[in-house]
Amino acid sequence: MSNTSAIFKKEIRSYFNSPIAYFNIIAFLGVSTWLFFWLGGFFIGNQAHMRNFFDLMPWMFLFFAPAMTMRLWAEEKKMGTVEILMTLPIKSYEVVLGKYLASFALLGAMITLSLPIVGLVTYLGDPDGGQIFASYIGVFLMGAAYISIGFCASTLTENQIIAFILGIVICFALFAISFVPALSYFGLVSHFGRGLARGVIDSRDLIYYVSVTGFFLYLSVLFVESRSWR
Repeated sequence: MSNTSAIFKKEIRSYFNSPIAYFNIIAFLGVSTWLFFWLGGFFIGNQAHMRNFFDLMPWMFLFFAPAMTMRLWAEEKKMGTVEILMTLPIKSYEVVLGKYLASFALLGAMITLSLPIVGLVTYLGDPDGGQIFASYIGVFLMGAAYISIGFCASTLTENQIIAFILGIVICFALFAISFVPALSYFGLVSHFGRGLARGVIDSRDLIYYVSVTGFFLYLSVLFVESRSWR
């Protein structure tokens, strides 16, 4: 795990030593807050709940997850450091896990910084605390799945823009099938909207998101090992 930890620290420093982390955090909080309070009609509706806020999350992640992960491999290739990285005595899964955890940590920071919204809603009314708690668990799990998909897309190309577009396409495909009755069980939104966002913590939903995340990380390891990085 020491190798994974080293990669994680390297990537976290890379995020916060550049405008990337700050831009993503500000953009995520700004857009989600604006959509929730103003476009979502929070004050007009005269009801203190956060359902509309959590309904935004699948759409927010659809763009933010690929944007956060598109650089993870392309930048290494551009700077010529990937050859050094992959010739070190580090296993591919350690590199993948370290990079993934760094991007998920950034996403986790973005989600956590939205907690003041909960305080404001609670101040204005009496929302269902259990539902909010379950919804946040769902947001973290769903975000982990989105990040793993965007990360997997980044291993397929050396071009950041292509990685971004490919990540959106794959995420949107799994997003869209949530609304197809025969395939809805495999959709990214189904397990969130029908359970966790309603305050119901079902083991099937937890297993689904963990499985999706694990599957795309496994694919990432395979793609990294099959690429001619050296």
